[in-house]
Amino acid sequence: MPMTLEGGCRCGAVSFTVDSHTPVPYQRCYCSICRKTAGGGGYAINLGALNDTLKVKGKKHIGVYHAVIDRGGTCETSSGERNFCKSCGTALWLYDPNWPELVHPHASAIDTDLPIPPSLVHCLLKDKASWVTPNVGPDDQTFDHYPDESIEDWHKSRGLWVD
Repeated sequence: MPMTLEGGCRCGAVSFTVDSHTPVPYQRCYCSICRKTAGGGGYAINLGALNDTLKVKGKKHIGVYHAVIDRGGTCETSSGERNFCKSCGTALWLYDPNWPELVHPHASAIDTDLPIPPSLVHCLLKDKASWVTPNVGPDDQTFDHYPDESIEDWHKSRGLWVD
């Protein structure tokens, strides 16, 4: 049975639950979108969860942001829907219609105790802010772009998949 995650915003206007097979907060994303919308430490931590289990209270307080992505001279609007609380600004989750079965809650919005990761993955380091010095442990992996291993594969290969 997947792990049920409970979360919400800082002001209490939005709360949610969602089930996750991949609740270990192991991946730190340093891209400009994540760090500017949800990453006070210079990165954001996104989890994986099952979109059809997402239950939300306070939907009227949710805003959606579609980031503009610079593709080396051309810009495109992301299909990713970055959900946040319009009352306090808390980043809540990312949903992308290209992967309709998934939703990616920000670990910072989760109130449930999460498992401690055995190692970390630092991704999109090419986009990190100049003031950020990643704390890379001896078993951590680093990537200038996205790793090839998905959130699901990472959990399964380490025996951390929650059935």
